[in-house]
Amino acid sequence: MDISTNKMRRILALIIFTLTIIGCKNESKHTPSAEHDHSVGKSVVENKKVLSPHTAAMAMVGNAHVHIGYSSPGVRGRVIFGGLLAYDEVWQAGAHMATWVETNKDLMIDGKELKAGKYGFFAIPSQDEWTLIFNTHWDQHGKDEYDPEQDVMRIKVKPELSDNITEHLTYTVQETGTNEGSISLSWEKVKVQVPFNVKQ
Repeated sequence: MDISTNKMRRILALIIFTLTIIGCKNESKHTPSAEHDHSVGKSVVENKKVLSPHTAAMAMVGNAHVHIGYSSPGVRGRVIFGGLLAYDEVWQAGAHMATWVETNKDLMIDGKELKAGKYGFFAIPSQDEWTLIFNTHWDQHGKDEYDPEQDVMRIKVKPELSDNITEHLTYTVQETGTNEGSISLSWEKVKVQVPFNVKQ
């Protein structure tokens, strides 16, 4: 009876030992691949590029500091004006949040006065003429809350066309003379410019 019990205990211990070794081997086989999967997933997330990065353009023109904040989408092989962006519809002149323009001095644009402040900048593109808009509601997502009643200025400009593609939407602010400057927007094959003077 005792011998049989001892044998049973040994056999049971051997089975447990064998199962433990097999389990450890299987775990060691799976662990590296699991760790690899996690590191690959992490790498993909960390290396993912922002398609429309937020950026800025600014310059001193006379004693005025003019600053533009915007998100810069890419062309990525698409037709932008008259395609992705329909003609004759309001556009937030960037991606994501509305583009904004800030000036610490009063500016004269197309014979109209833009008071010092911060403004949402919108555009209505068309083939022959663009409407550029300064609006008091600068902090909004896209054009979700755009209200023409909040416009403080609208001007008309002629688009300049180019055979070369500007891949990412680009704004520039530059001084062009004494107390004179321009704001320009370039994207795809189109460029529009807004000349201004610093009010004295």
